[in-house]
Amino acid sequence: MPVAPGPVAPSFVESVESAASGPAVPGRDEICVLDAVDLAARISRGELSAREVVQAHLDRIERHNPAVNAIVTLDSEGALAAAAAADERQARGEELGPLHGLPIAFKDTHLTRGMRTTHGSPLFAEHVPHEDELLVQRIQGAGAIRIGKTNVPEFAAGSHTFNPVFGATRNPYDMTRSAGGSSGGAAAALAAGFQPLADGSDMGGSLRNPASFCNVVGLRPTPGRVPSHPSGNLWDTLGVAGPMGRTVADTALLLSVMAGPDPRVPISLDEPGAGFRAPLGRNTAGLRVAFAPDLGGRVPVDRDVRDVFERQAKVFEDLGCVVVEDCPDLDGAEDVFRTLRAHEFNLGLGALLDSDRASLKSSLVWNIEEGRRLTGADLVRATTGHARIHLAATAFFERYDVLIAPVSQVTPFAIESEYPTDIDGEPQRTYLDWMRSAYFVTVLGSPALSVPAGFTPAGLPVGLQIVGPPRAERTVLETGAAYEAATGHGRRRPSLP
Repeated sequence: MPVAPGPVAPSFVESVESAASGPAVPGRDEICVLDAVDLAARISRGELSAREVVQAHLDRIERHNPAVNAIVTLDSEGALAAAAAADERQARGEELGPLHGLPIAFKDTHLTRGMRTTHGSPLFAEHVPHEDELLVQRIQGAGAIRIGKTNVPEFAAGSHTFNPVFGATRNPYDMTRSAGGSSGGAAAALAAGFQPLADGSDMGGSLRNPASFCNVVGLRPTPGRVPSHPSGNLWDTLGVAGPMGRTVADTALLLSVMAGPDPRVPISLDEPGAGFRAPLGRNTAGLRVAFAPDLGGRVPVDRDVRDVFERQAKVFEDLGCVVVEDCPDLDGAEDVFRTLRAHEFNLGLGALLDSDRASLKSSLVWNIEEGRRLTGADLVRATTGHARIHLAATAFFERYDVLIAPVSQVTPFAIESEYPTDIDGEPQRTYLDWMRSAYFVTVLGSPALSVPAGFTPAGLPVGLQIVGPPRAERTVLETGAAYEAATGHGRRRPSLP
């Protein structure tokens, strides 16, 4: 489903209250804006059937996806058949999973058995895997209904979702703007009401940037919290899979299914995921918050983003938090991330550079070649630097419970641009430069939650990043839920053409 050609007028946004307090039998569009937690509960109680829920989302996709281009592979017939089978299991009184009846389209880099996984590349345009990867198995095993796949940049490289197979995904809040990436199709599909939950992945901001751009929630978990299998590098801690939702509670619900140990993944954490389904209530009085509007002067931030972000300190103070402007020691994070990322790109995609160079976008070629130029000394320097930053962060989080910072240094940019080339007068020379506020946090090894923080005067979303110590997902989610309840920014939904 390629994006509609030509420029599209910006969408205007509207405020929508939670449909949780709506009628007992909501209409089809109302179904598509229900929170996932509420929607799952209604299905479980028999107030809605899985078929009704899936059909409502398919209808919405049919009407609005041609303009947004978030869903790039759709299996309506298979989804409805799976929904009917789910209803039959419920009618027989079988035990239901926590995602029973909820539709989901998986990110087009995640392997789905019998459904094409293109990675946004013409080299894999007709690739149909013979197996589901682990997170797909877990999500479907919890009762979710697969409806299709969401759009990605080519091989998930870059934080703008466009590729030569399907075109670009447009931001539902302004159709002339980027939805971010690499989980841009997932974030746009959530914002547009095409699905209530979404899976994603994040190396340098691929969950957090699109969540920020599309006014939804995305969690980059601690490495190992959501094990990835199969994987070319089972020891990798830069790239992680994680959940997305329209609320923090919905995101925690999906995390509860995705998380948990797997013996095949050596860095996987032992803690089961089910605990994340517990209510997220927290007394925030006395919570120690480090406030870092530009990560200690290390990154330029657009004025519109800074204006929105700087207002958030008072929100946390009003919640009873102790807010201090401070930032962990991130010196050397640039070299650590760039070096380890380039190494991973060469490991994973180097063979394609040799066999099909002309089929790869130029920024991808550049990043792989950066990996090929690395020496053993470069990798030693990056590895020891990574360890130093981790130890410094450990000491930092002994003084603070959470760090808050902008998710993205920019607002959603023009869809025709590959990446922003300027931030507040500072040139951005590569497709990675403008993502530092996200990928510096990657180096910490911490869980990081992107949550809606408000809008610019032009109506563009801005996200807030809540970062905690490693393995402290619960703290991050509870803090995000308290902030979300105090602000309500995520309830402002886009008007679709």
